Amino acid sequence: MSDPSKAEQTDRRTLLIWFLVLASVLALALLQTRFPDLRAYPEAWTLPVTNWLNLSMDWFVSVFKPTFRALSAVMDYPLQWISAFLGWLPWSVGTVIAVMIGYRAGGWSLAAFTLGALVYILLMGLWPDTMNSLALVAVSVPLAVALGFGLGVWGFRSHRVERFLTPLMDITQTVPAFAYLLPILILFGFGPVVGLIAGIIFAFPPMVKNTIVGLRGVPSDIIESGLMSGATKLQLFFLVRCRAGLRQMLLGVNQTTMAALNMIIVASIIGGSEDIGWRVLSTLRKAEFGESLVAGIVIALMAMVLDRITYGLATRAPDLLPQQGFFGRHRFALTVLGAALLVHLAGLALPVLQTWPETWTFDPSGPMNAAIKTFVLWAKPVLDAVKNFIIFTLVLPLKIGLLNVVGPFTWGFTATVWHAAAYTALVVFGAGFALSRGRRGLAIALLSFGLIMFFGLTNLTWPGASLLLIWFGYLSGGTRLALWTAAAMAFMLLTGSYEKAVLSVQLCGLAVVASFLIGTALGIAAAENDGFSRVLRPINDTLQTMPVFVLLIPVIMIFKIGEFSALLAIIAYAVVAPIRYAEYGLRNVPRDVIEAATSMGATRSQLLWQVKVPLAMHNIMLGLNQAIMFGISMLVITALVGTDELGQIIYIGLSKGNFGIGFLAGIAMAVIALLADQFCRAWQRRIDVKLKGTV
Repeated sequence: MSDPSKAEQTDRRTLLIWFLVLASVLALALLQTRFPDLRAYPEAWTLPVTNWLNLSMDWFVSVFKPTFRALSAVMDYPLQWISAFLGWLPWSVGTVIAVMIGYRAGGWSLAAFTLGALVYILLMGLWPDTMNSLALVAVSVPLAVALGFGLGVWGFRSHRVERFLTPLMDITQTVPAFAYLLPILILFGFGPVVGLIAGIIFAFPPMVKNTIVGLRGVPSDIIESGLMSGATKLQLFFLVRCRAGLRQMLLGVNQTTMAALNMIIVASIIGGSEDIGWRVLSTLRKAEFGESLVAGIVIALMAMVLDRITYGLATRAPDLLPQQGFFGRHRFALTVLGAALLVHLAGLALPVLQTWPETWTFDPSGPMNAAIKTFVLWAKPVLDAVKNFIIFTLVLPLKIGLLNVVGPFTWGFTATVWHAAAYTALVVFGAGFALSRGRRGLAIALLSFGLIMFFGLTNLTWPGASLLLIWFGYLSGGTRLALWTAAAMAFMLLTGSYEKAVLSVQLCGLAVVASFLIGTALGIAAAENDGFSRVLRPINDTLQTMPVFVLLIPVIMIFKIGEFSALLAIIAYAVVAPIRYAEYGLRNVPRDVIEAATSMGATRSQLLWQVKVPLAMHNIMLGLNQAIMFGISMLVITALVGTDELGQIIYIGLSKGNFGIGFLAGIAMAVIALLADQFCRAWQRRIDVKLKGTV
């Protein structure tokens, strides 16, 4: 054999640098007892960013507050009108209209599901609260769709505008909604309009993206046909291009509707109308778990009905194109109007069709509370054992290090120097064994994880953590990603956000890893078994459409408040994306590749792990990307159960009316999300390059 190849030399140099980086991180961690500034970034080196933000906000409010209050008054009119109309609308008429729209969007199955959801709402006596929530959706969604469509058309016509809109939309969706609820409250005043404005801001980006994609995806032959027919510019745009891209834009309406529903209910925290969101929050704060779960189910049902109707209308877009003649174009609308009028006239003779009788309602919250209490008491030993095991063997070691966790109360013995030496020897032996088998990546992962678990993320020192992360960024995405990482770390340190950011990464990172592993495993199982996929699909739909804070209810019922409950809630919210992406990727592996592998004698196991999973890895990594985004967005919600990280700072800023600290913490969370997105994209590019090299 000749001298080692250039690639082998590069691998050895990279491995040597890894060892030097980890040795530096270890040395800095050991030196922090003598040099305290290594652990806690000096406060004197931070910038007074919160003061700058508060001063800027004070100036902005003093200048523009009258304008925004006037706009608030204007927007309050349609909200009050629609709210009054829905409050007046008899339940029977509303049910008929909703069921007919459900039938139009998805046939008899969706009509039956819509009817069942509305009957549940009526039986629980929550019809008025639901109508108040629906009024906010009915106003915010058209405004968000109009804004998103206008910006999408602008971005479609100008690549420069699109480049400006893309980071703006990313920031809008990655900055937690709580961070900009406070300035909206200050500018627009207290009341339902706050939720309306917040819903519009949070919900318009999906419409922008889908409008651009829909308009750009129109085939050129359709445009040429329109030109040959003598269409003017306006006719070509609205009657040809928009009509051809209608399905994609209606999918944007679907996503906008779901985002608006989530945001409006979250906005109830700072005071909305007497809607379902406020009922859930008020009962949750009083620890009335049965009552909050009953109302939470209403939110989930609303979300699922709206999701299925808007998605169904989007996928059946060709059926929505105008027919010939007035009655042809408006046949469905006239049919719904006629049916609603007949039911309303019948209600004049039968009062029961006007107002749902109170005697027909019942409250299952009492039996639910009793059942939950019985279950918790029965399962308490097992639940406590599982909870304590995870906290003392994973959560706390990752946070503060094994040496600070191991003790008589937690592990049954006191940690000594010999235990530390044995732990070190075990980690080094594992890394050495991996190296001997040629698994350099595994060896580095073992050394890095062992170092982090020994000291804990909060005890790594800020220079050590910066060095480790920047080097990892360089390896993942080159100089550009290393510079992005350095800029993100500098922002955290200079703004004083580093310590809380570490706690956010610890909690969210652990939850994301768990949700990714669990979700990917379930997605693989669903892709390999159609029956399991059918069972899993409604569970995914429920978790994905249920507003995020509702997921806290069953967790708090069983495990009470605390970091462990927050961890489980994040996992429940983030696990759906890995499931869906893994199943989608595996089911869409090219059939000719599978047939070729089968003809070569590959077993089912070999076909899965050596063919399907590698080819689906791009989609699987997209699932990781989305799990990170969902996990970070959930941090603010988990602040309600007592976590101590950036989400809690945002909630404190909102509670105390301090725009500066809340918005700064929101920006810090957005920076973490965007940096994580860059890492995931870099890994996806590496996977794509590797797959192309093997094809």
